[in-house]
Amino acid sequence: MQPAFATLFMWLVVLMFLLGFLANGFIVVVLTRDWRQLGRLSPSDMILISLGVSRFCLQCVGVVHNLYFSLHLGEFNRGLVRQLFNLHWNVLNVATFWFSAWLSVLFCLKIANFTHPTFLWLKWRFPGSVPWLLLGSLLVSCIVALSLFWVNHTAYQGFCIRKLSGNMTYKEWNRRLEIFYFLPMKSVTLSVPCSVFLVSAALLINSLRRHTQTMRQNGHSLQDPSTQAHTRALKSLISFLVLYALSFASMIINGAGFFTLESDWYWPWQVLIYLCTCLHPFILIRSNFRLRGVFRQLLLLARGFWAA
Repeated sequence: MQPAFATLFMWLVVLMFLLGFLANGFIVVVLTRDWRQLGRLSPSDMILISLGVSRFCLQCVGVVHNLYFSLHLGEFNRGLVRQLFNLHWNVLNVATFWFSAWLSVLFCLKIANFTHPTFLWLKWRFPGSVPWLLLGSLLVSCIVALSLFWVNHTAYQGFCIRKLSGNMTYKEWNRRLEIFYFLPMKSVTLSVPCSVFLVSAALLINSLRRHTQTMRQNGHSLQDPSTQAHTRALKSLISFLVLYALSFASMIINGAGFFTLESDWYWPWQVLIYLCTCLHPFILIRSNFRLRGVFRQLLLLARGFWAA
């Protein structure tokens, strides 16, 4: 890749980081303010705050990771520094996937129209279980990340003191470790919340699609407010589903080590990795009545400030 294109993608990553910081920070600040005023949090607000915090911290780790990589490439490739970055990255990444899955489940239970006894039981029990599900997801994320860190650190120490047989280079050893251990474990770890997300999203999309078709068959026009609301919800959910699937695929491919720090495609790959973290918060703001209202107020204040 030409240096000019690599620089372009690098600045695009910087822009995505800034947008992600603003959007995720906005969600956390607004909902935390409402929490202090009302003295309580709804289940959806709990998940949104958890998701916003995890994504904000994930981007912080990404910024520090890329800065350190750019300034200390030789030192970063080996040793404890990279392992510590991976530890924080894995905790936040797995937690973000779980929080997104619980958000999809909550939306499905609140909006979808099914009469199956299991669905009705989940609809009754799930809201009260949200705090424990969030804590459990964070605990699972920590256990997975610490397991990966322990194996990586132990294997690296073995490599350094030449316990490994043969004349294998560090790059070859690291490649085999990524493919034969980290990739299967990350695939299994991320597949569980991804499956939960996909099932709930598919049920909700099917329910919204059937409801929209029923309203149109009953004579409701496309301009009807209720029809428009369901159409907007369907579009938002489909866009979230696409971003989530891209994020899952990028994490799996990244775990295989195809795009290393020295690769010419490193920065374009970073754009894909952080795409969901950057764009989905704006979808949440647009689809949430309170967040959308505060965001419009801020835009009006900013417009008035610049006009003055």
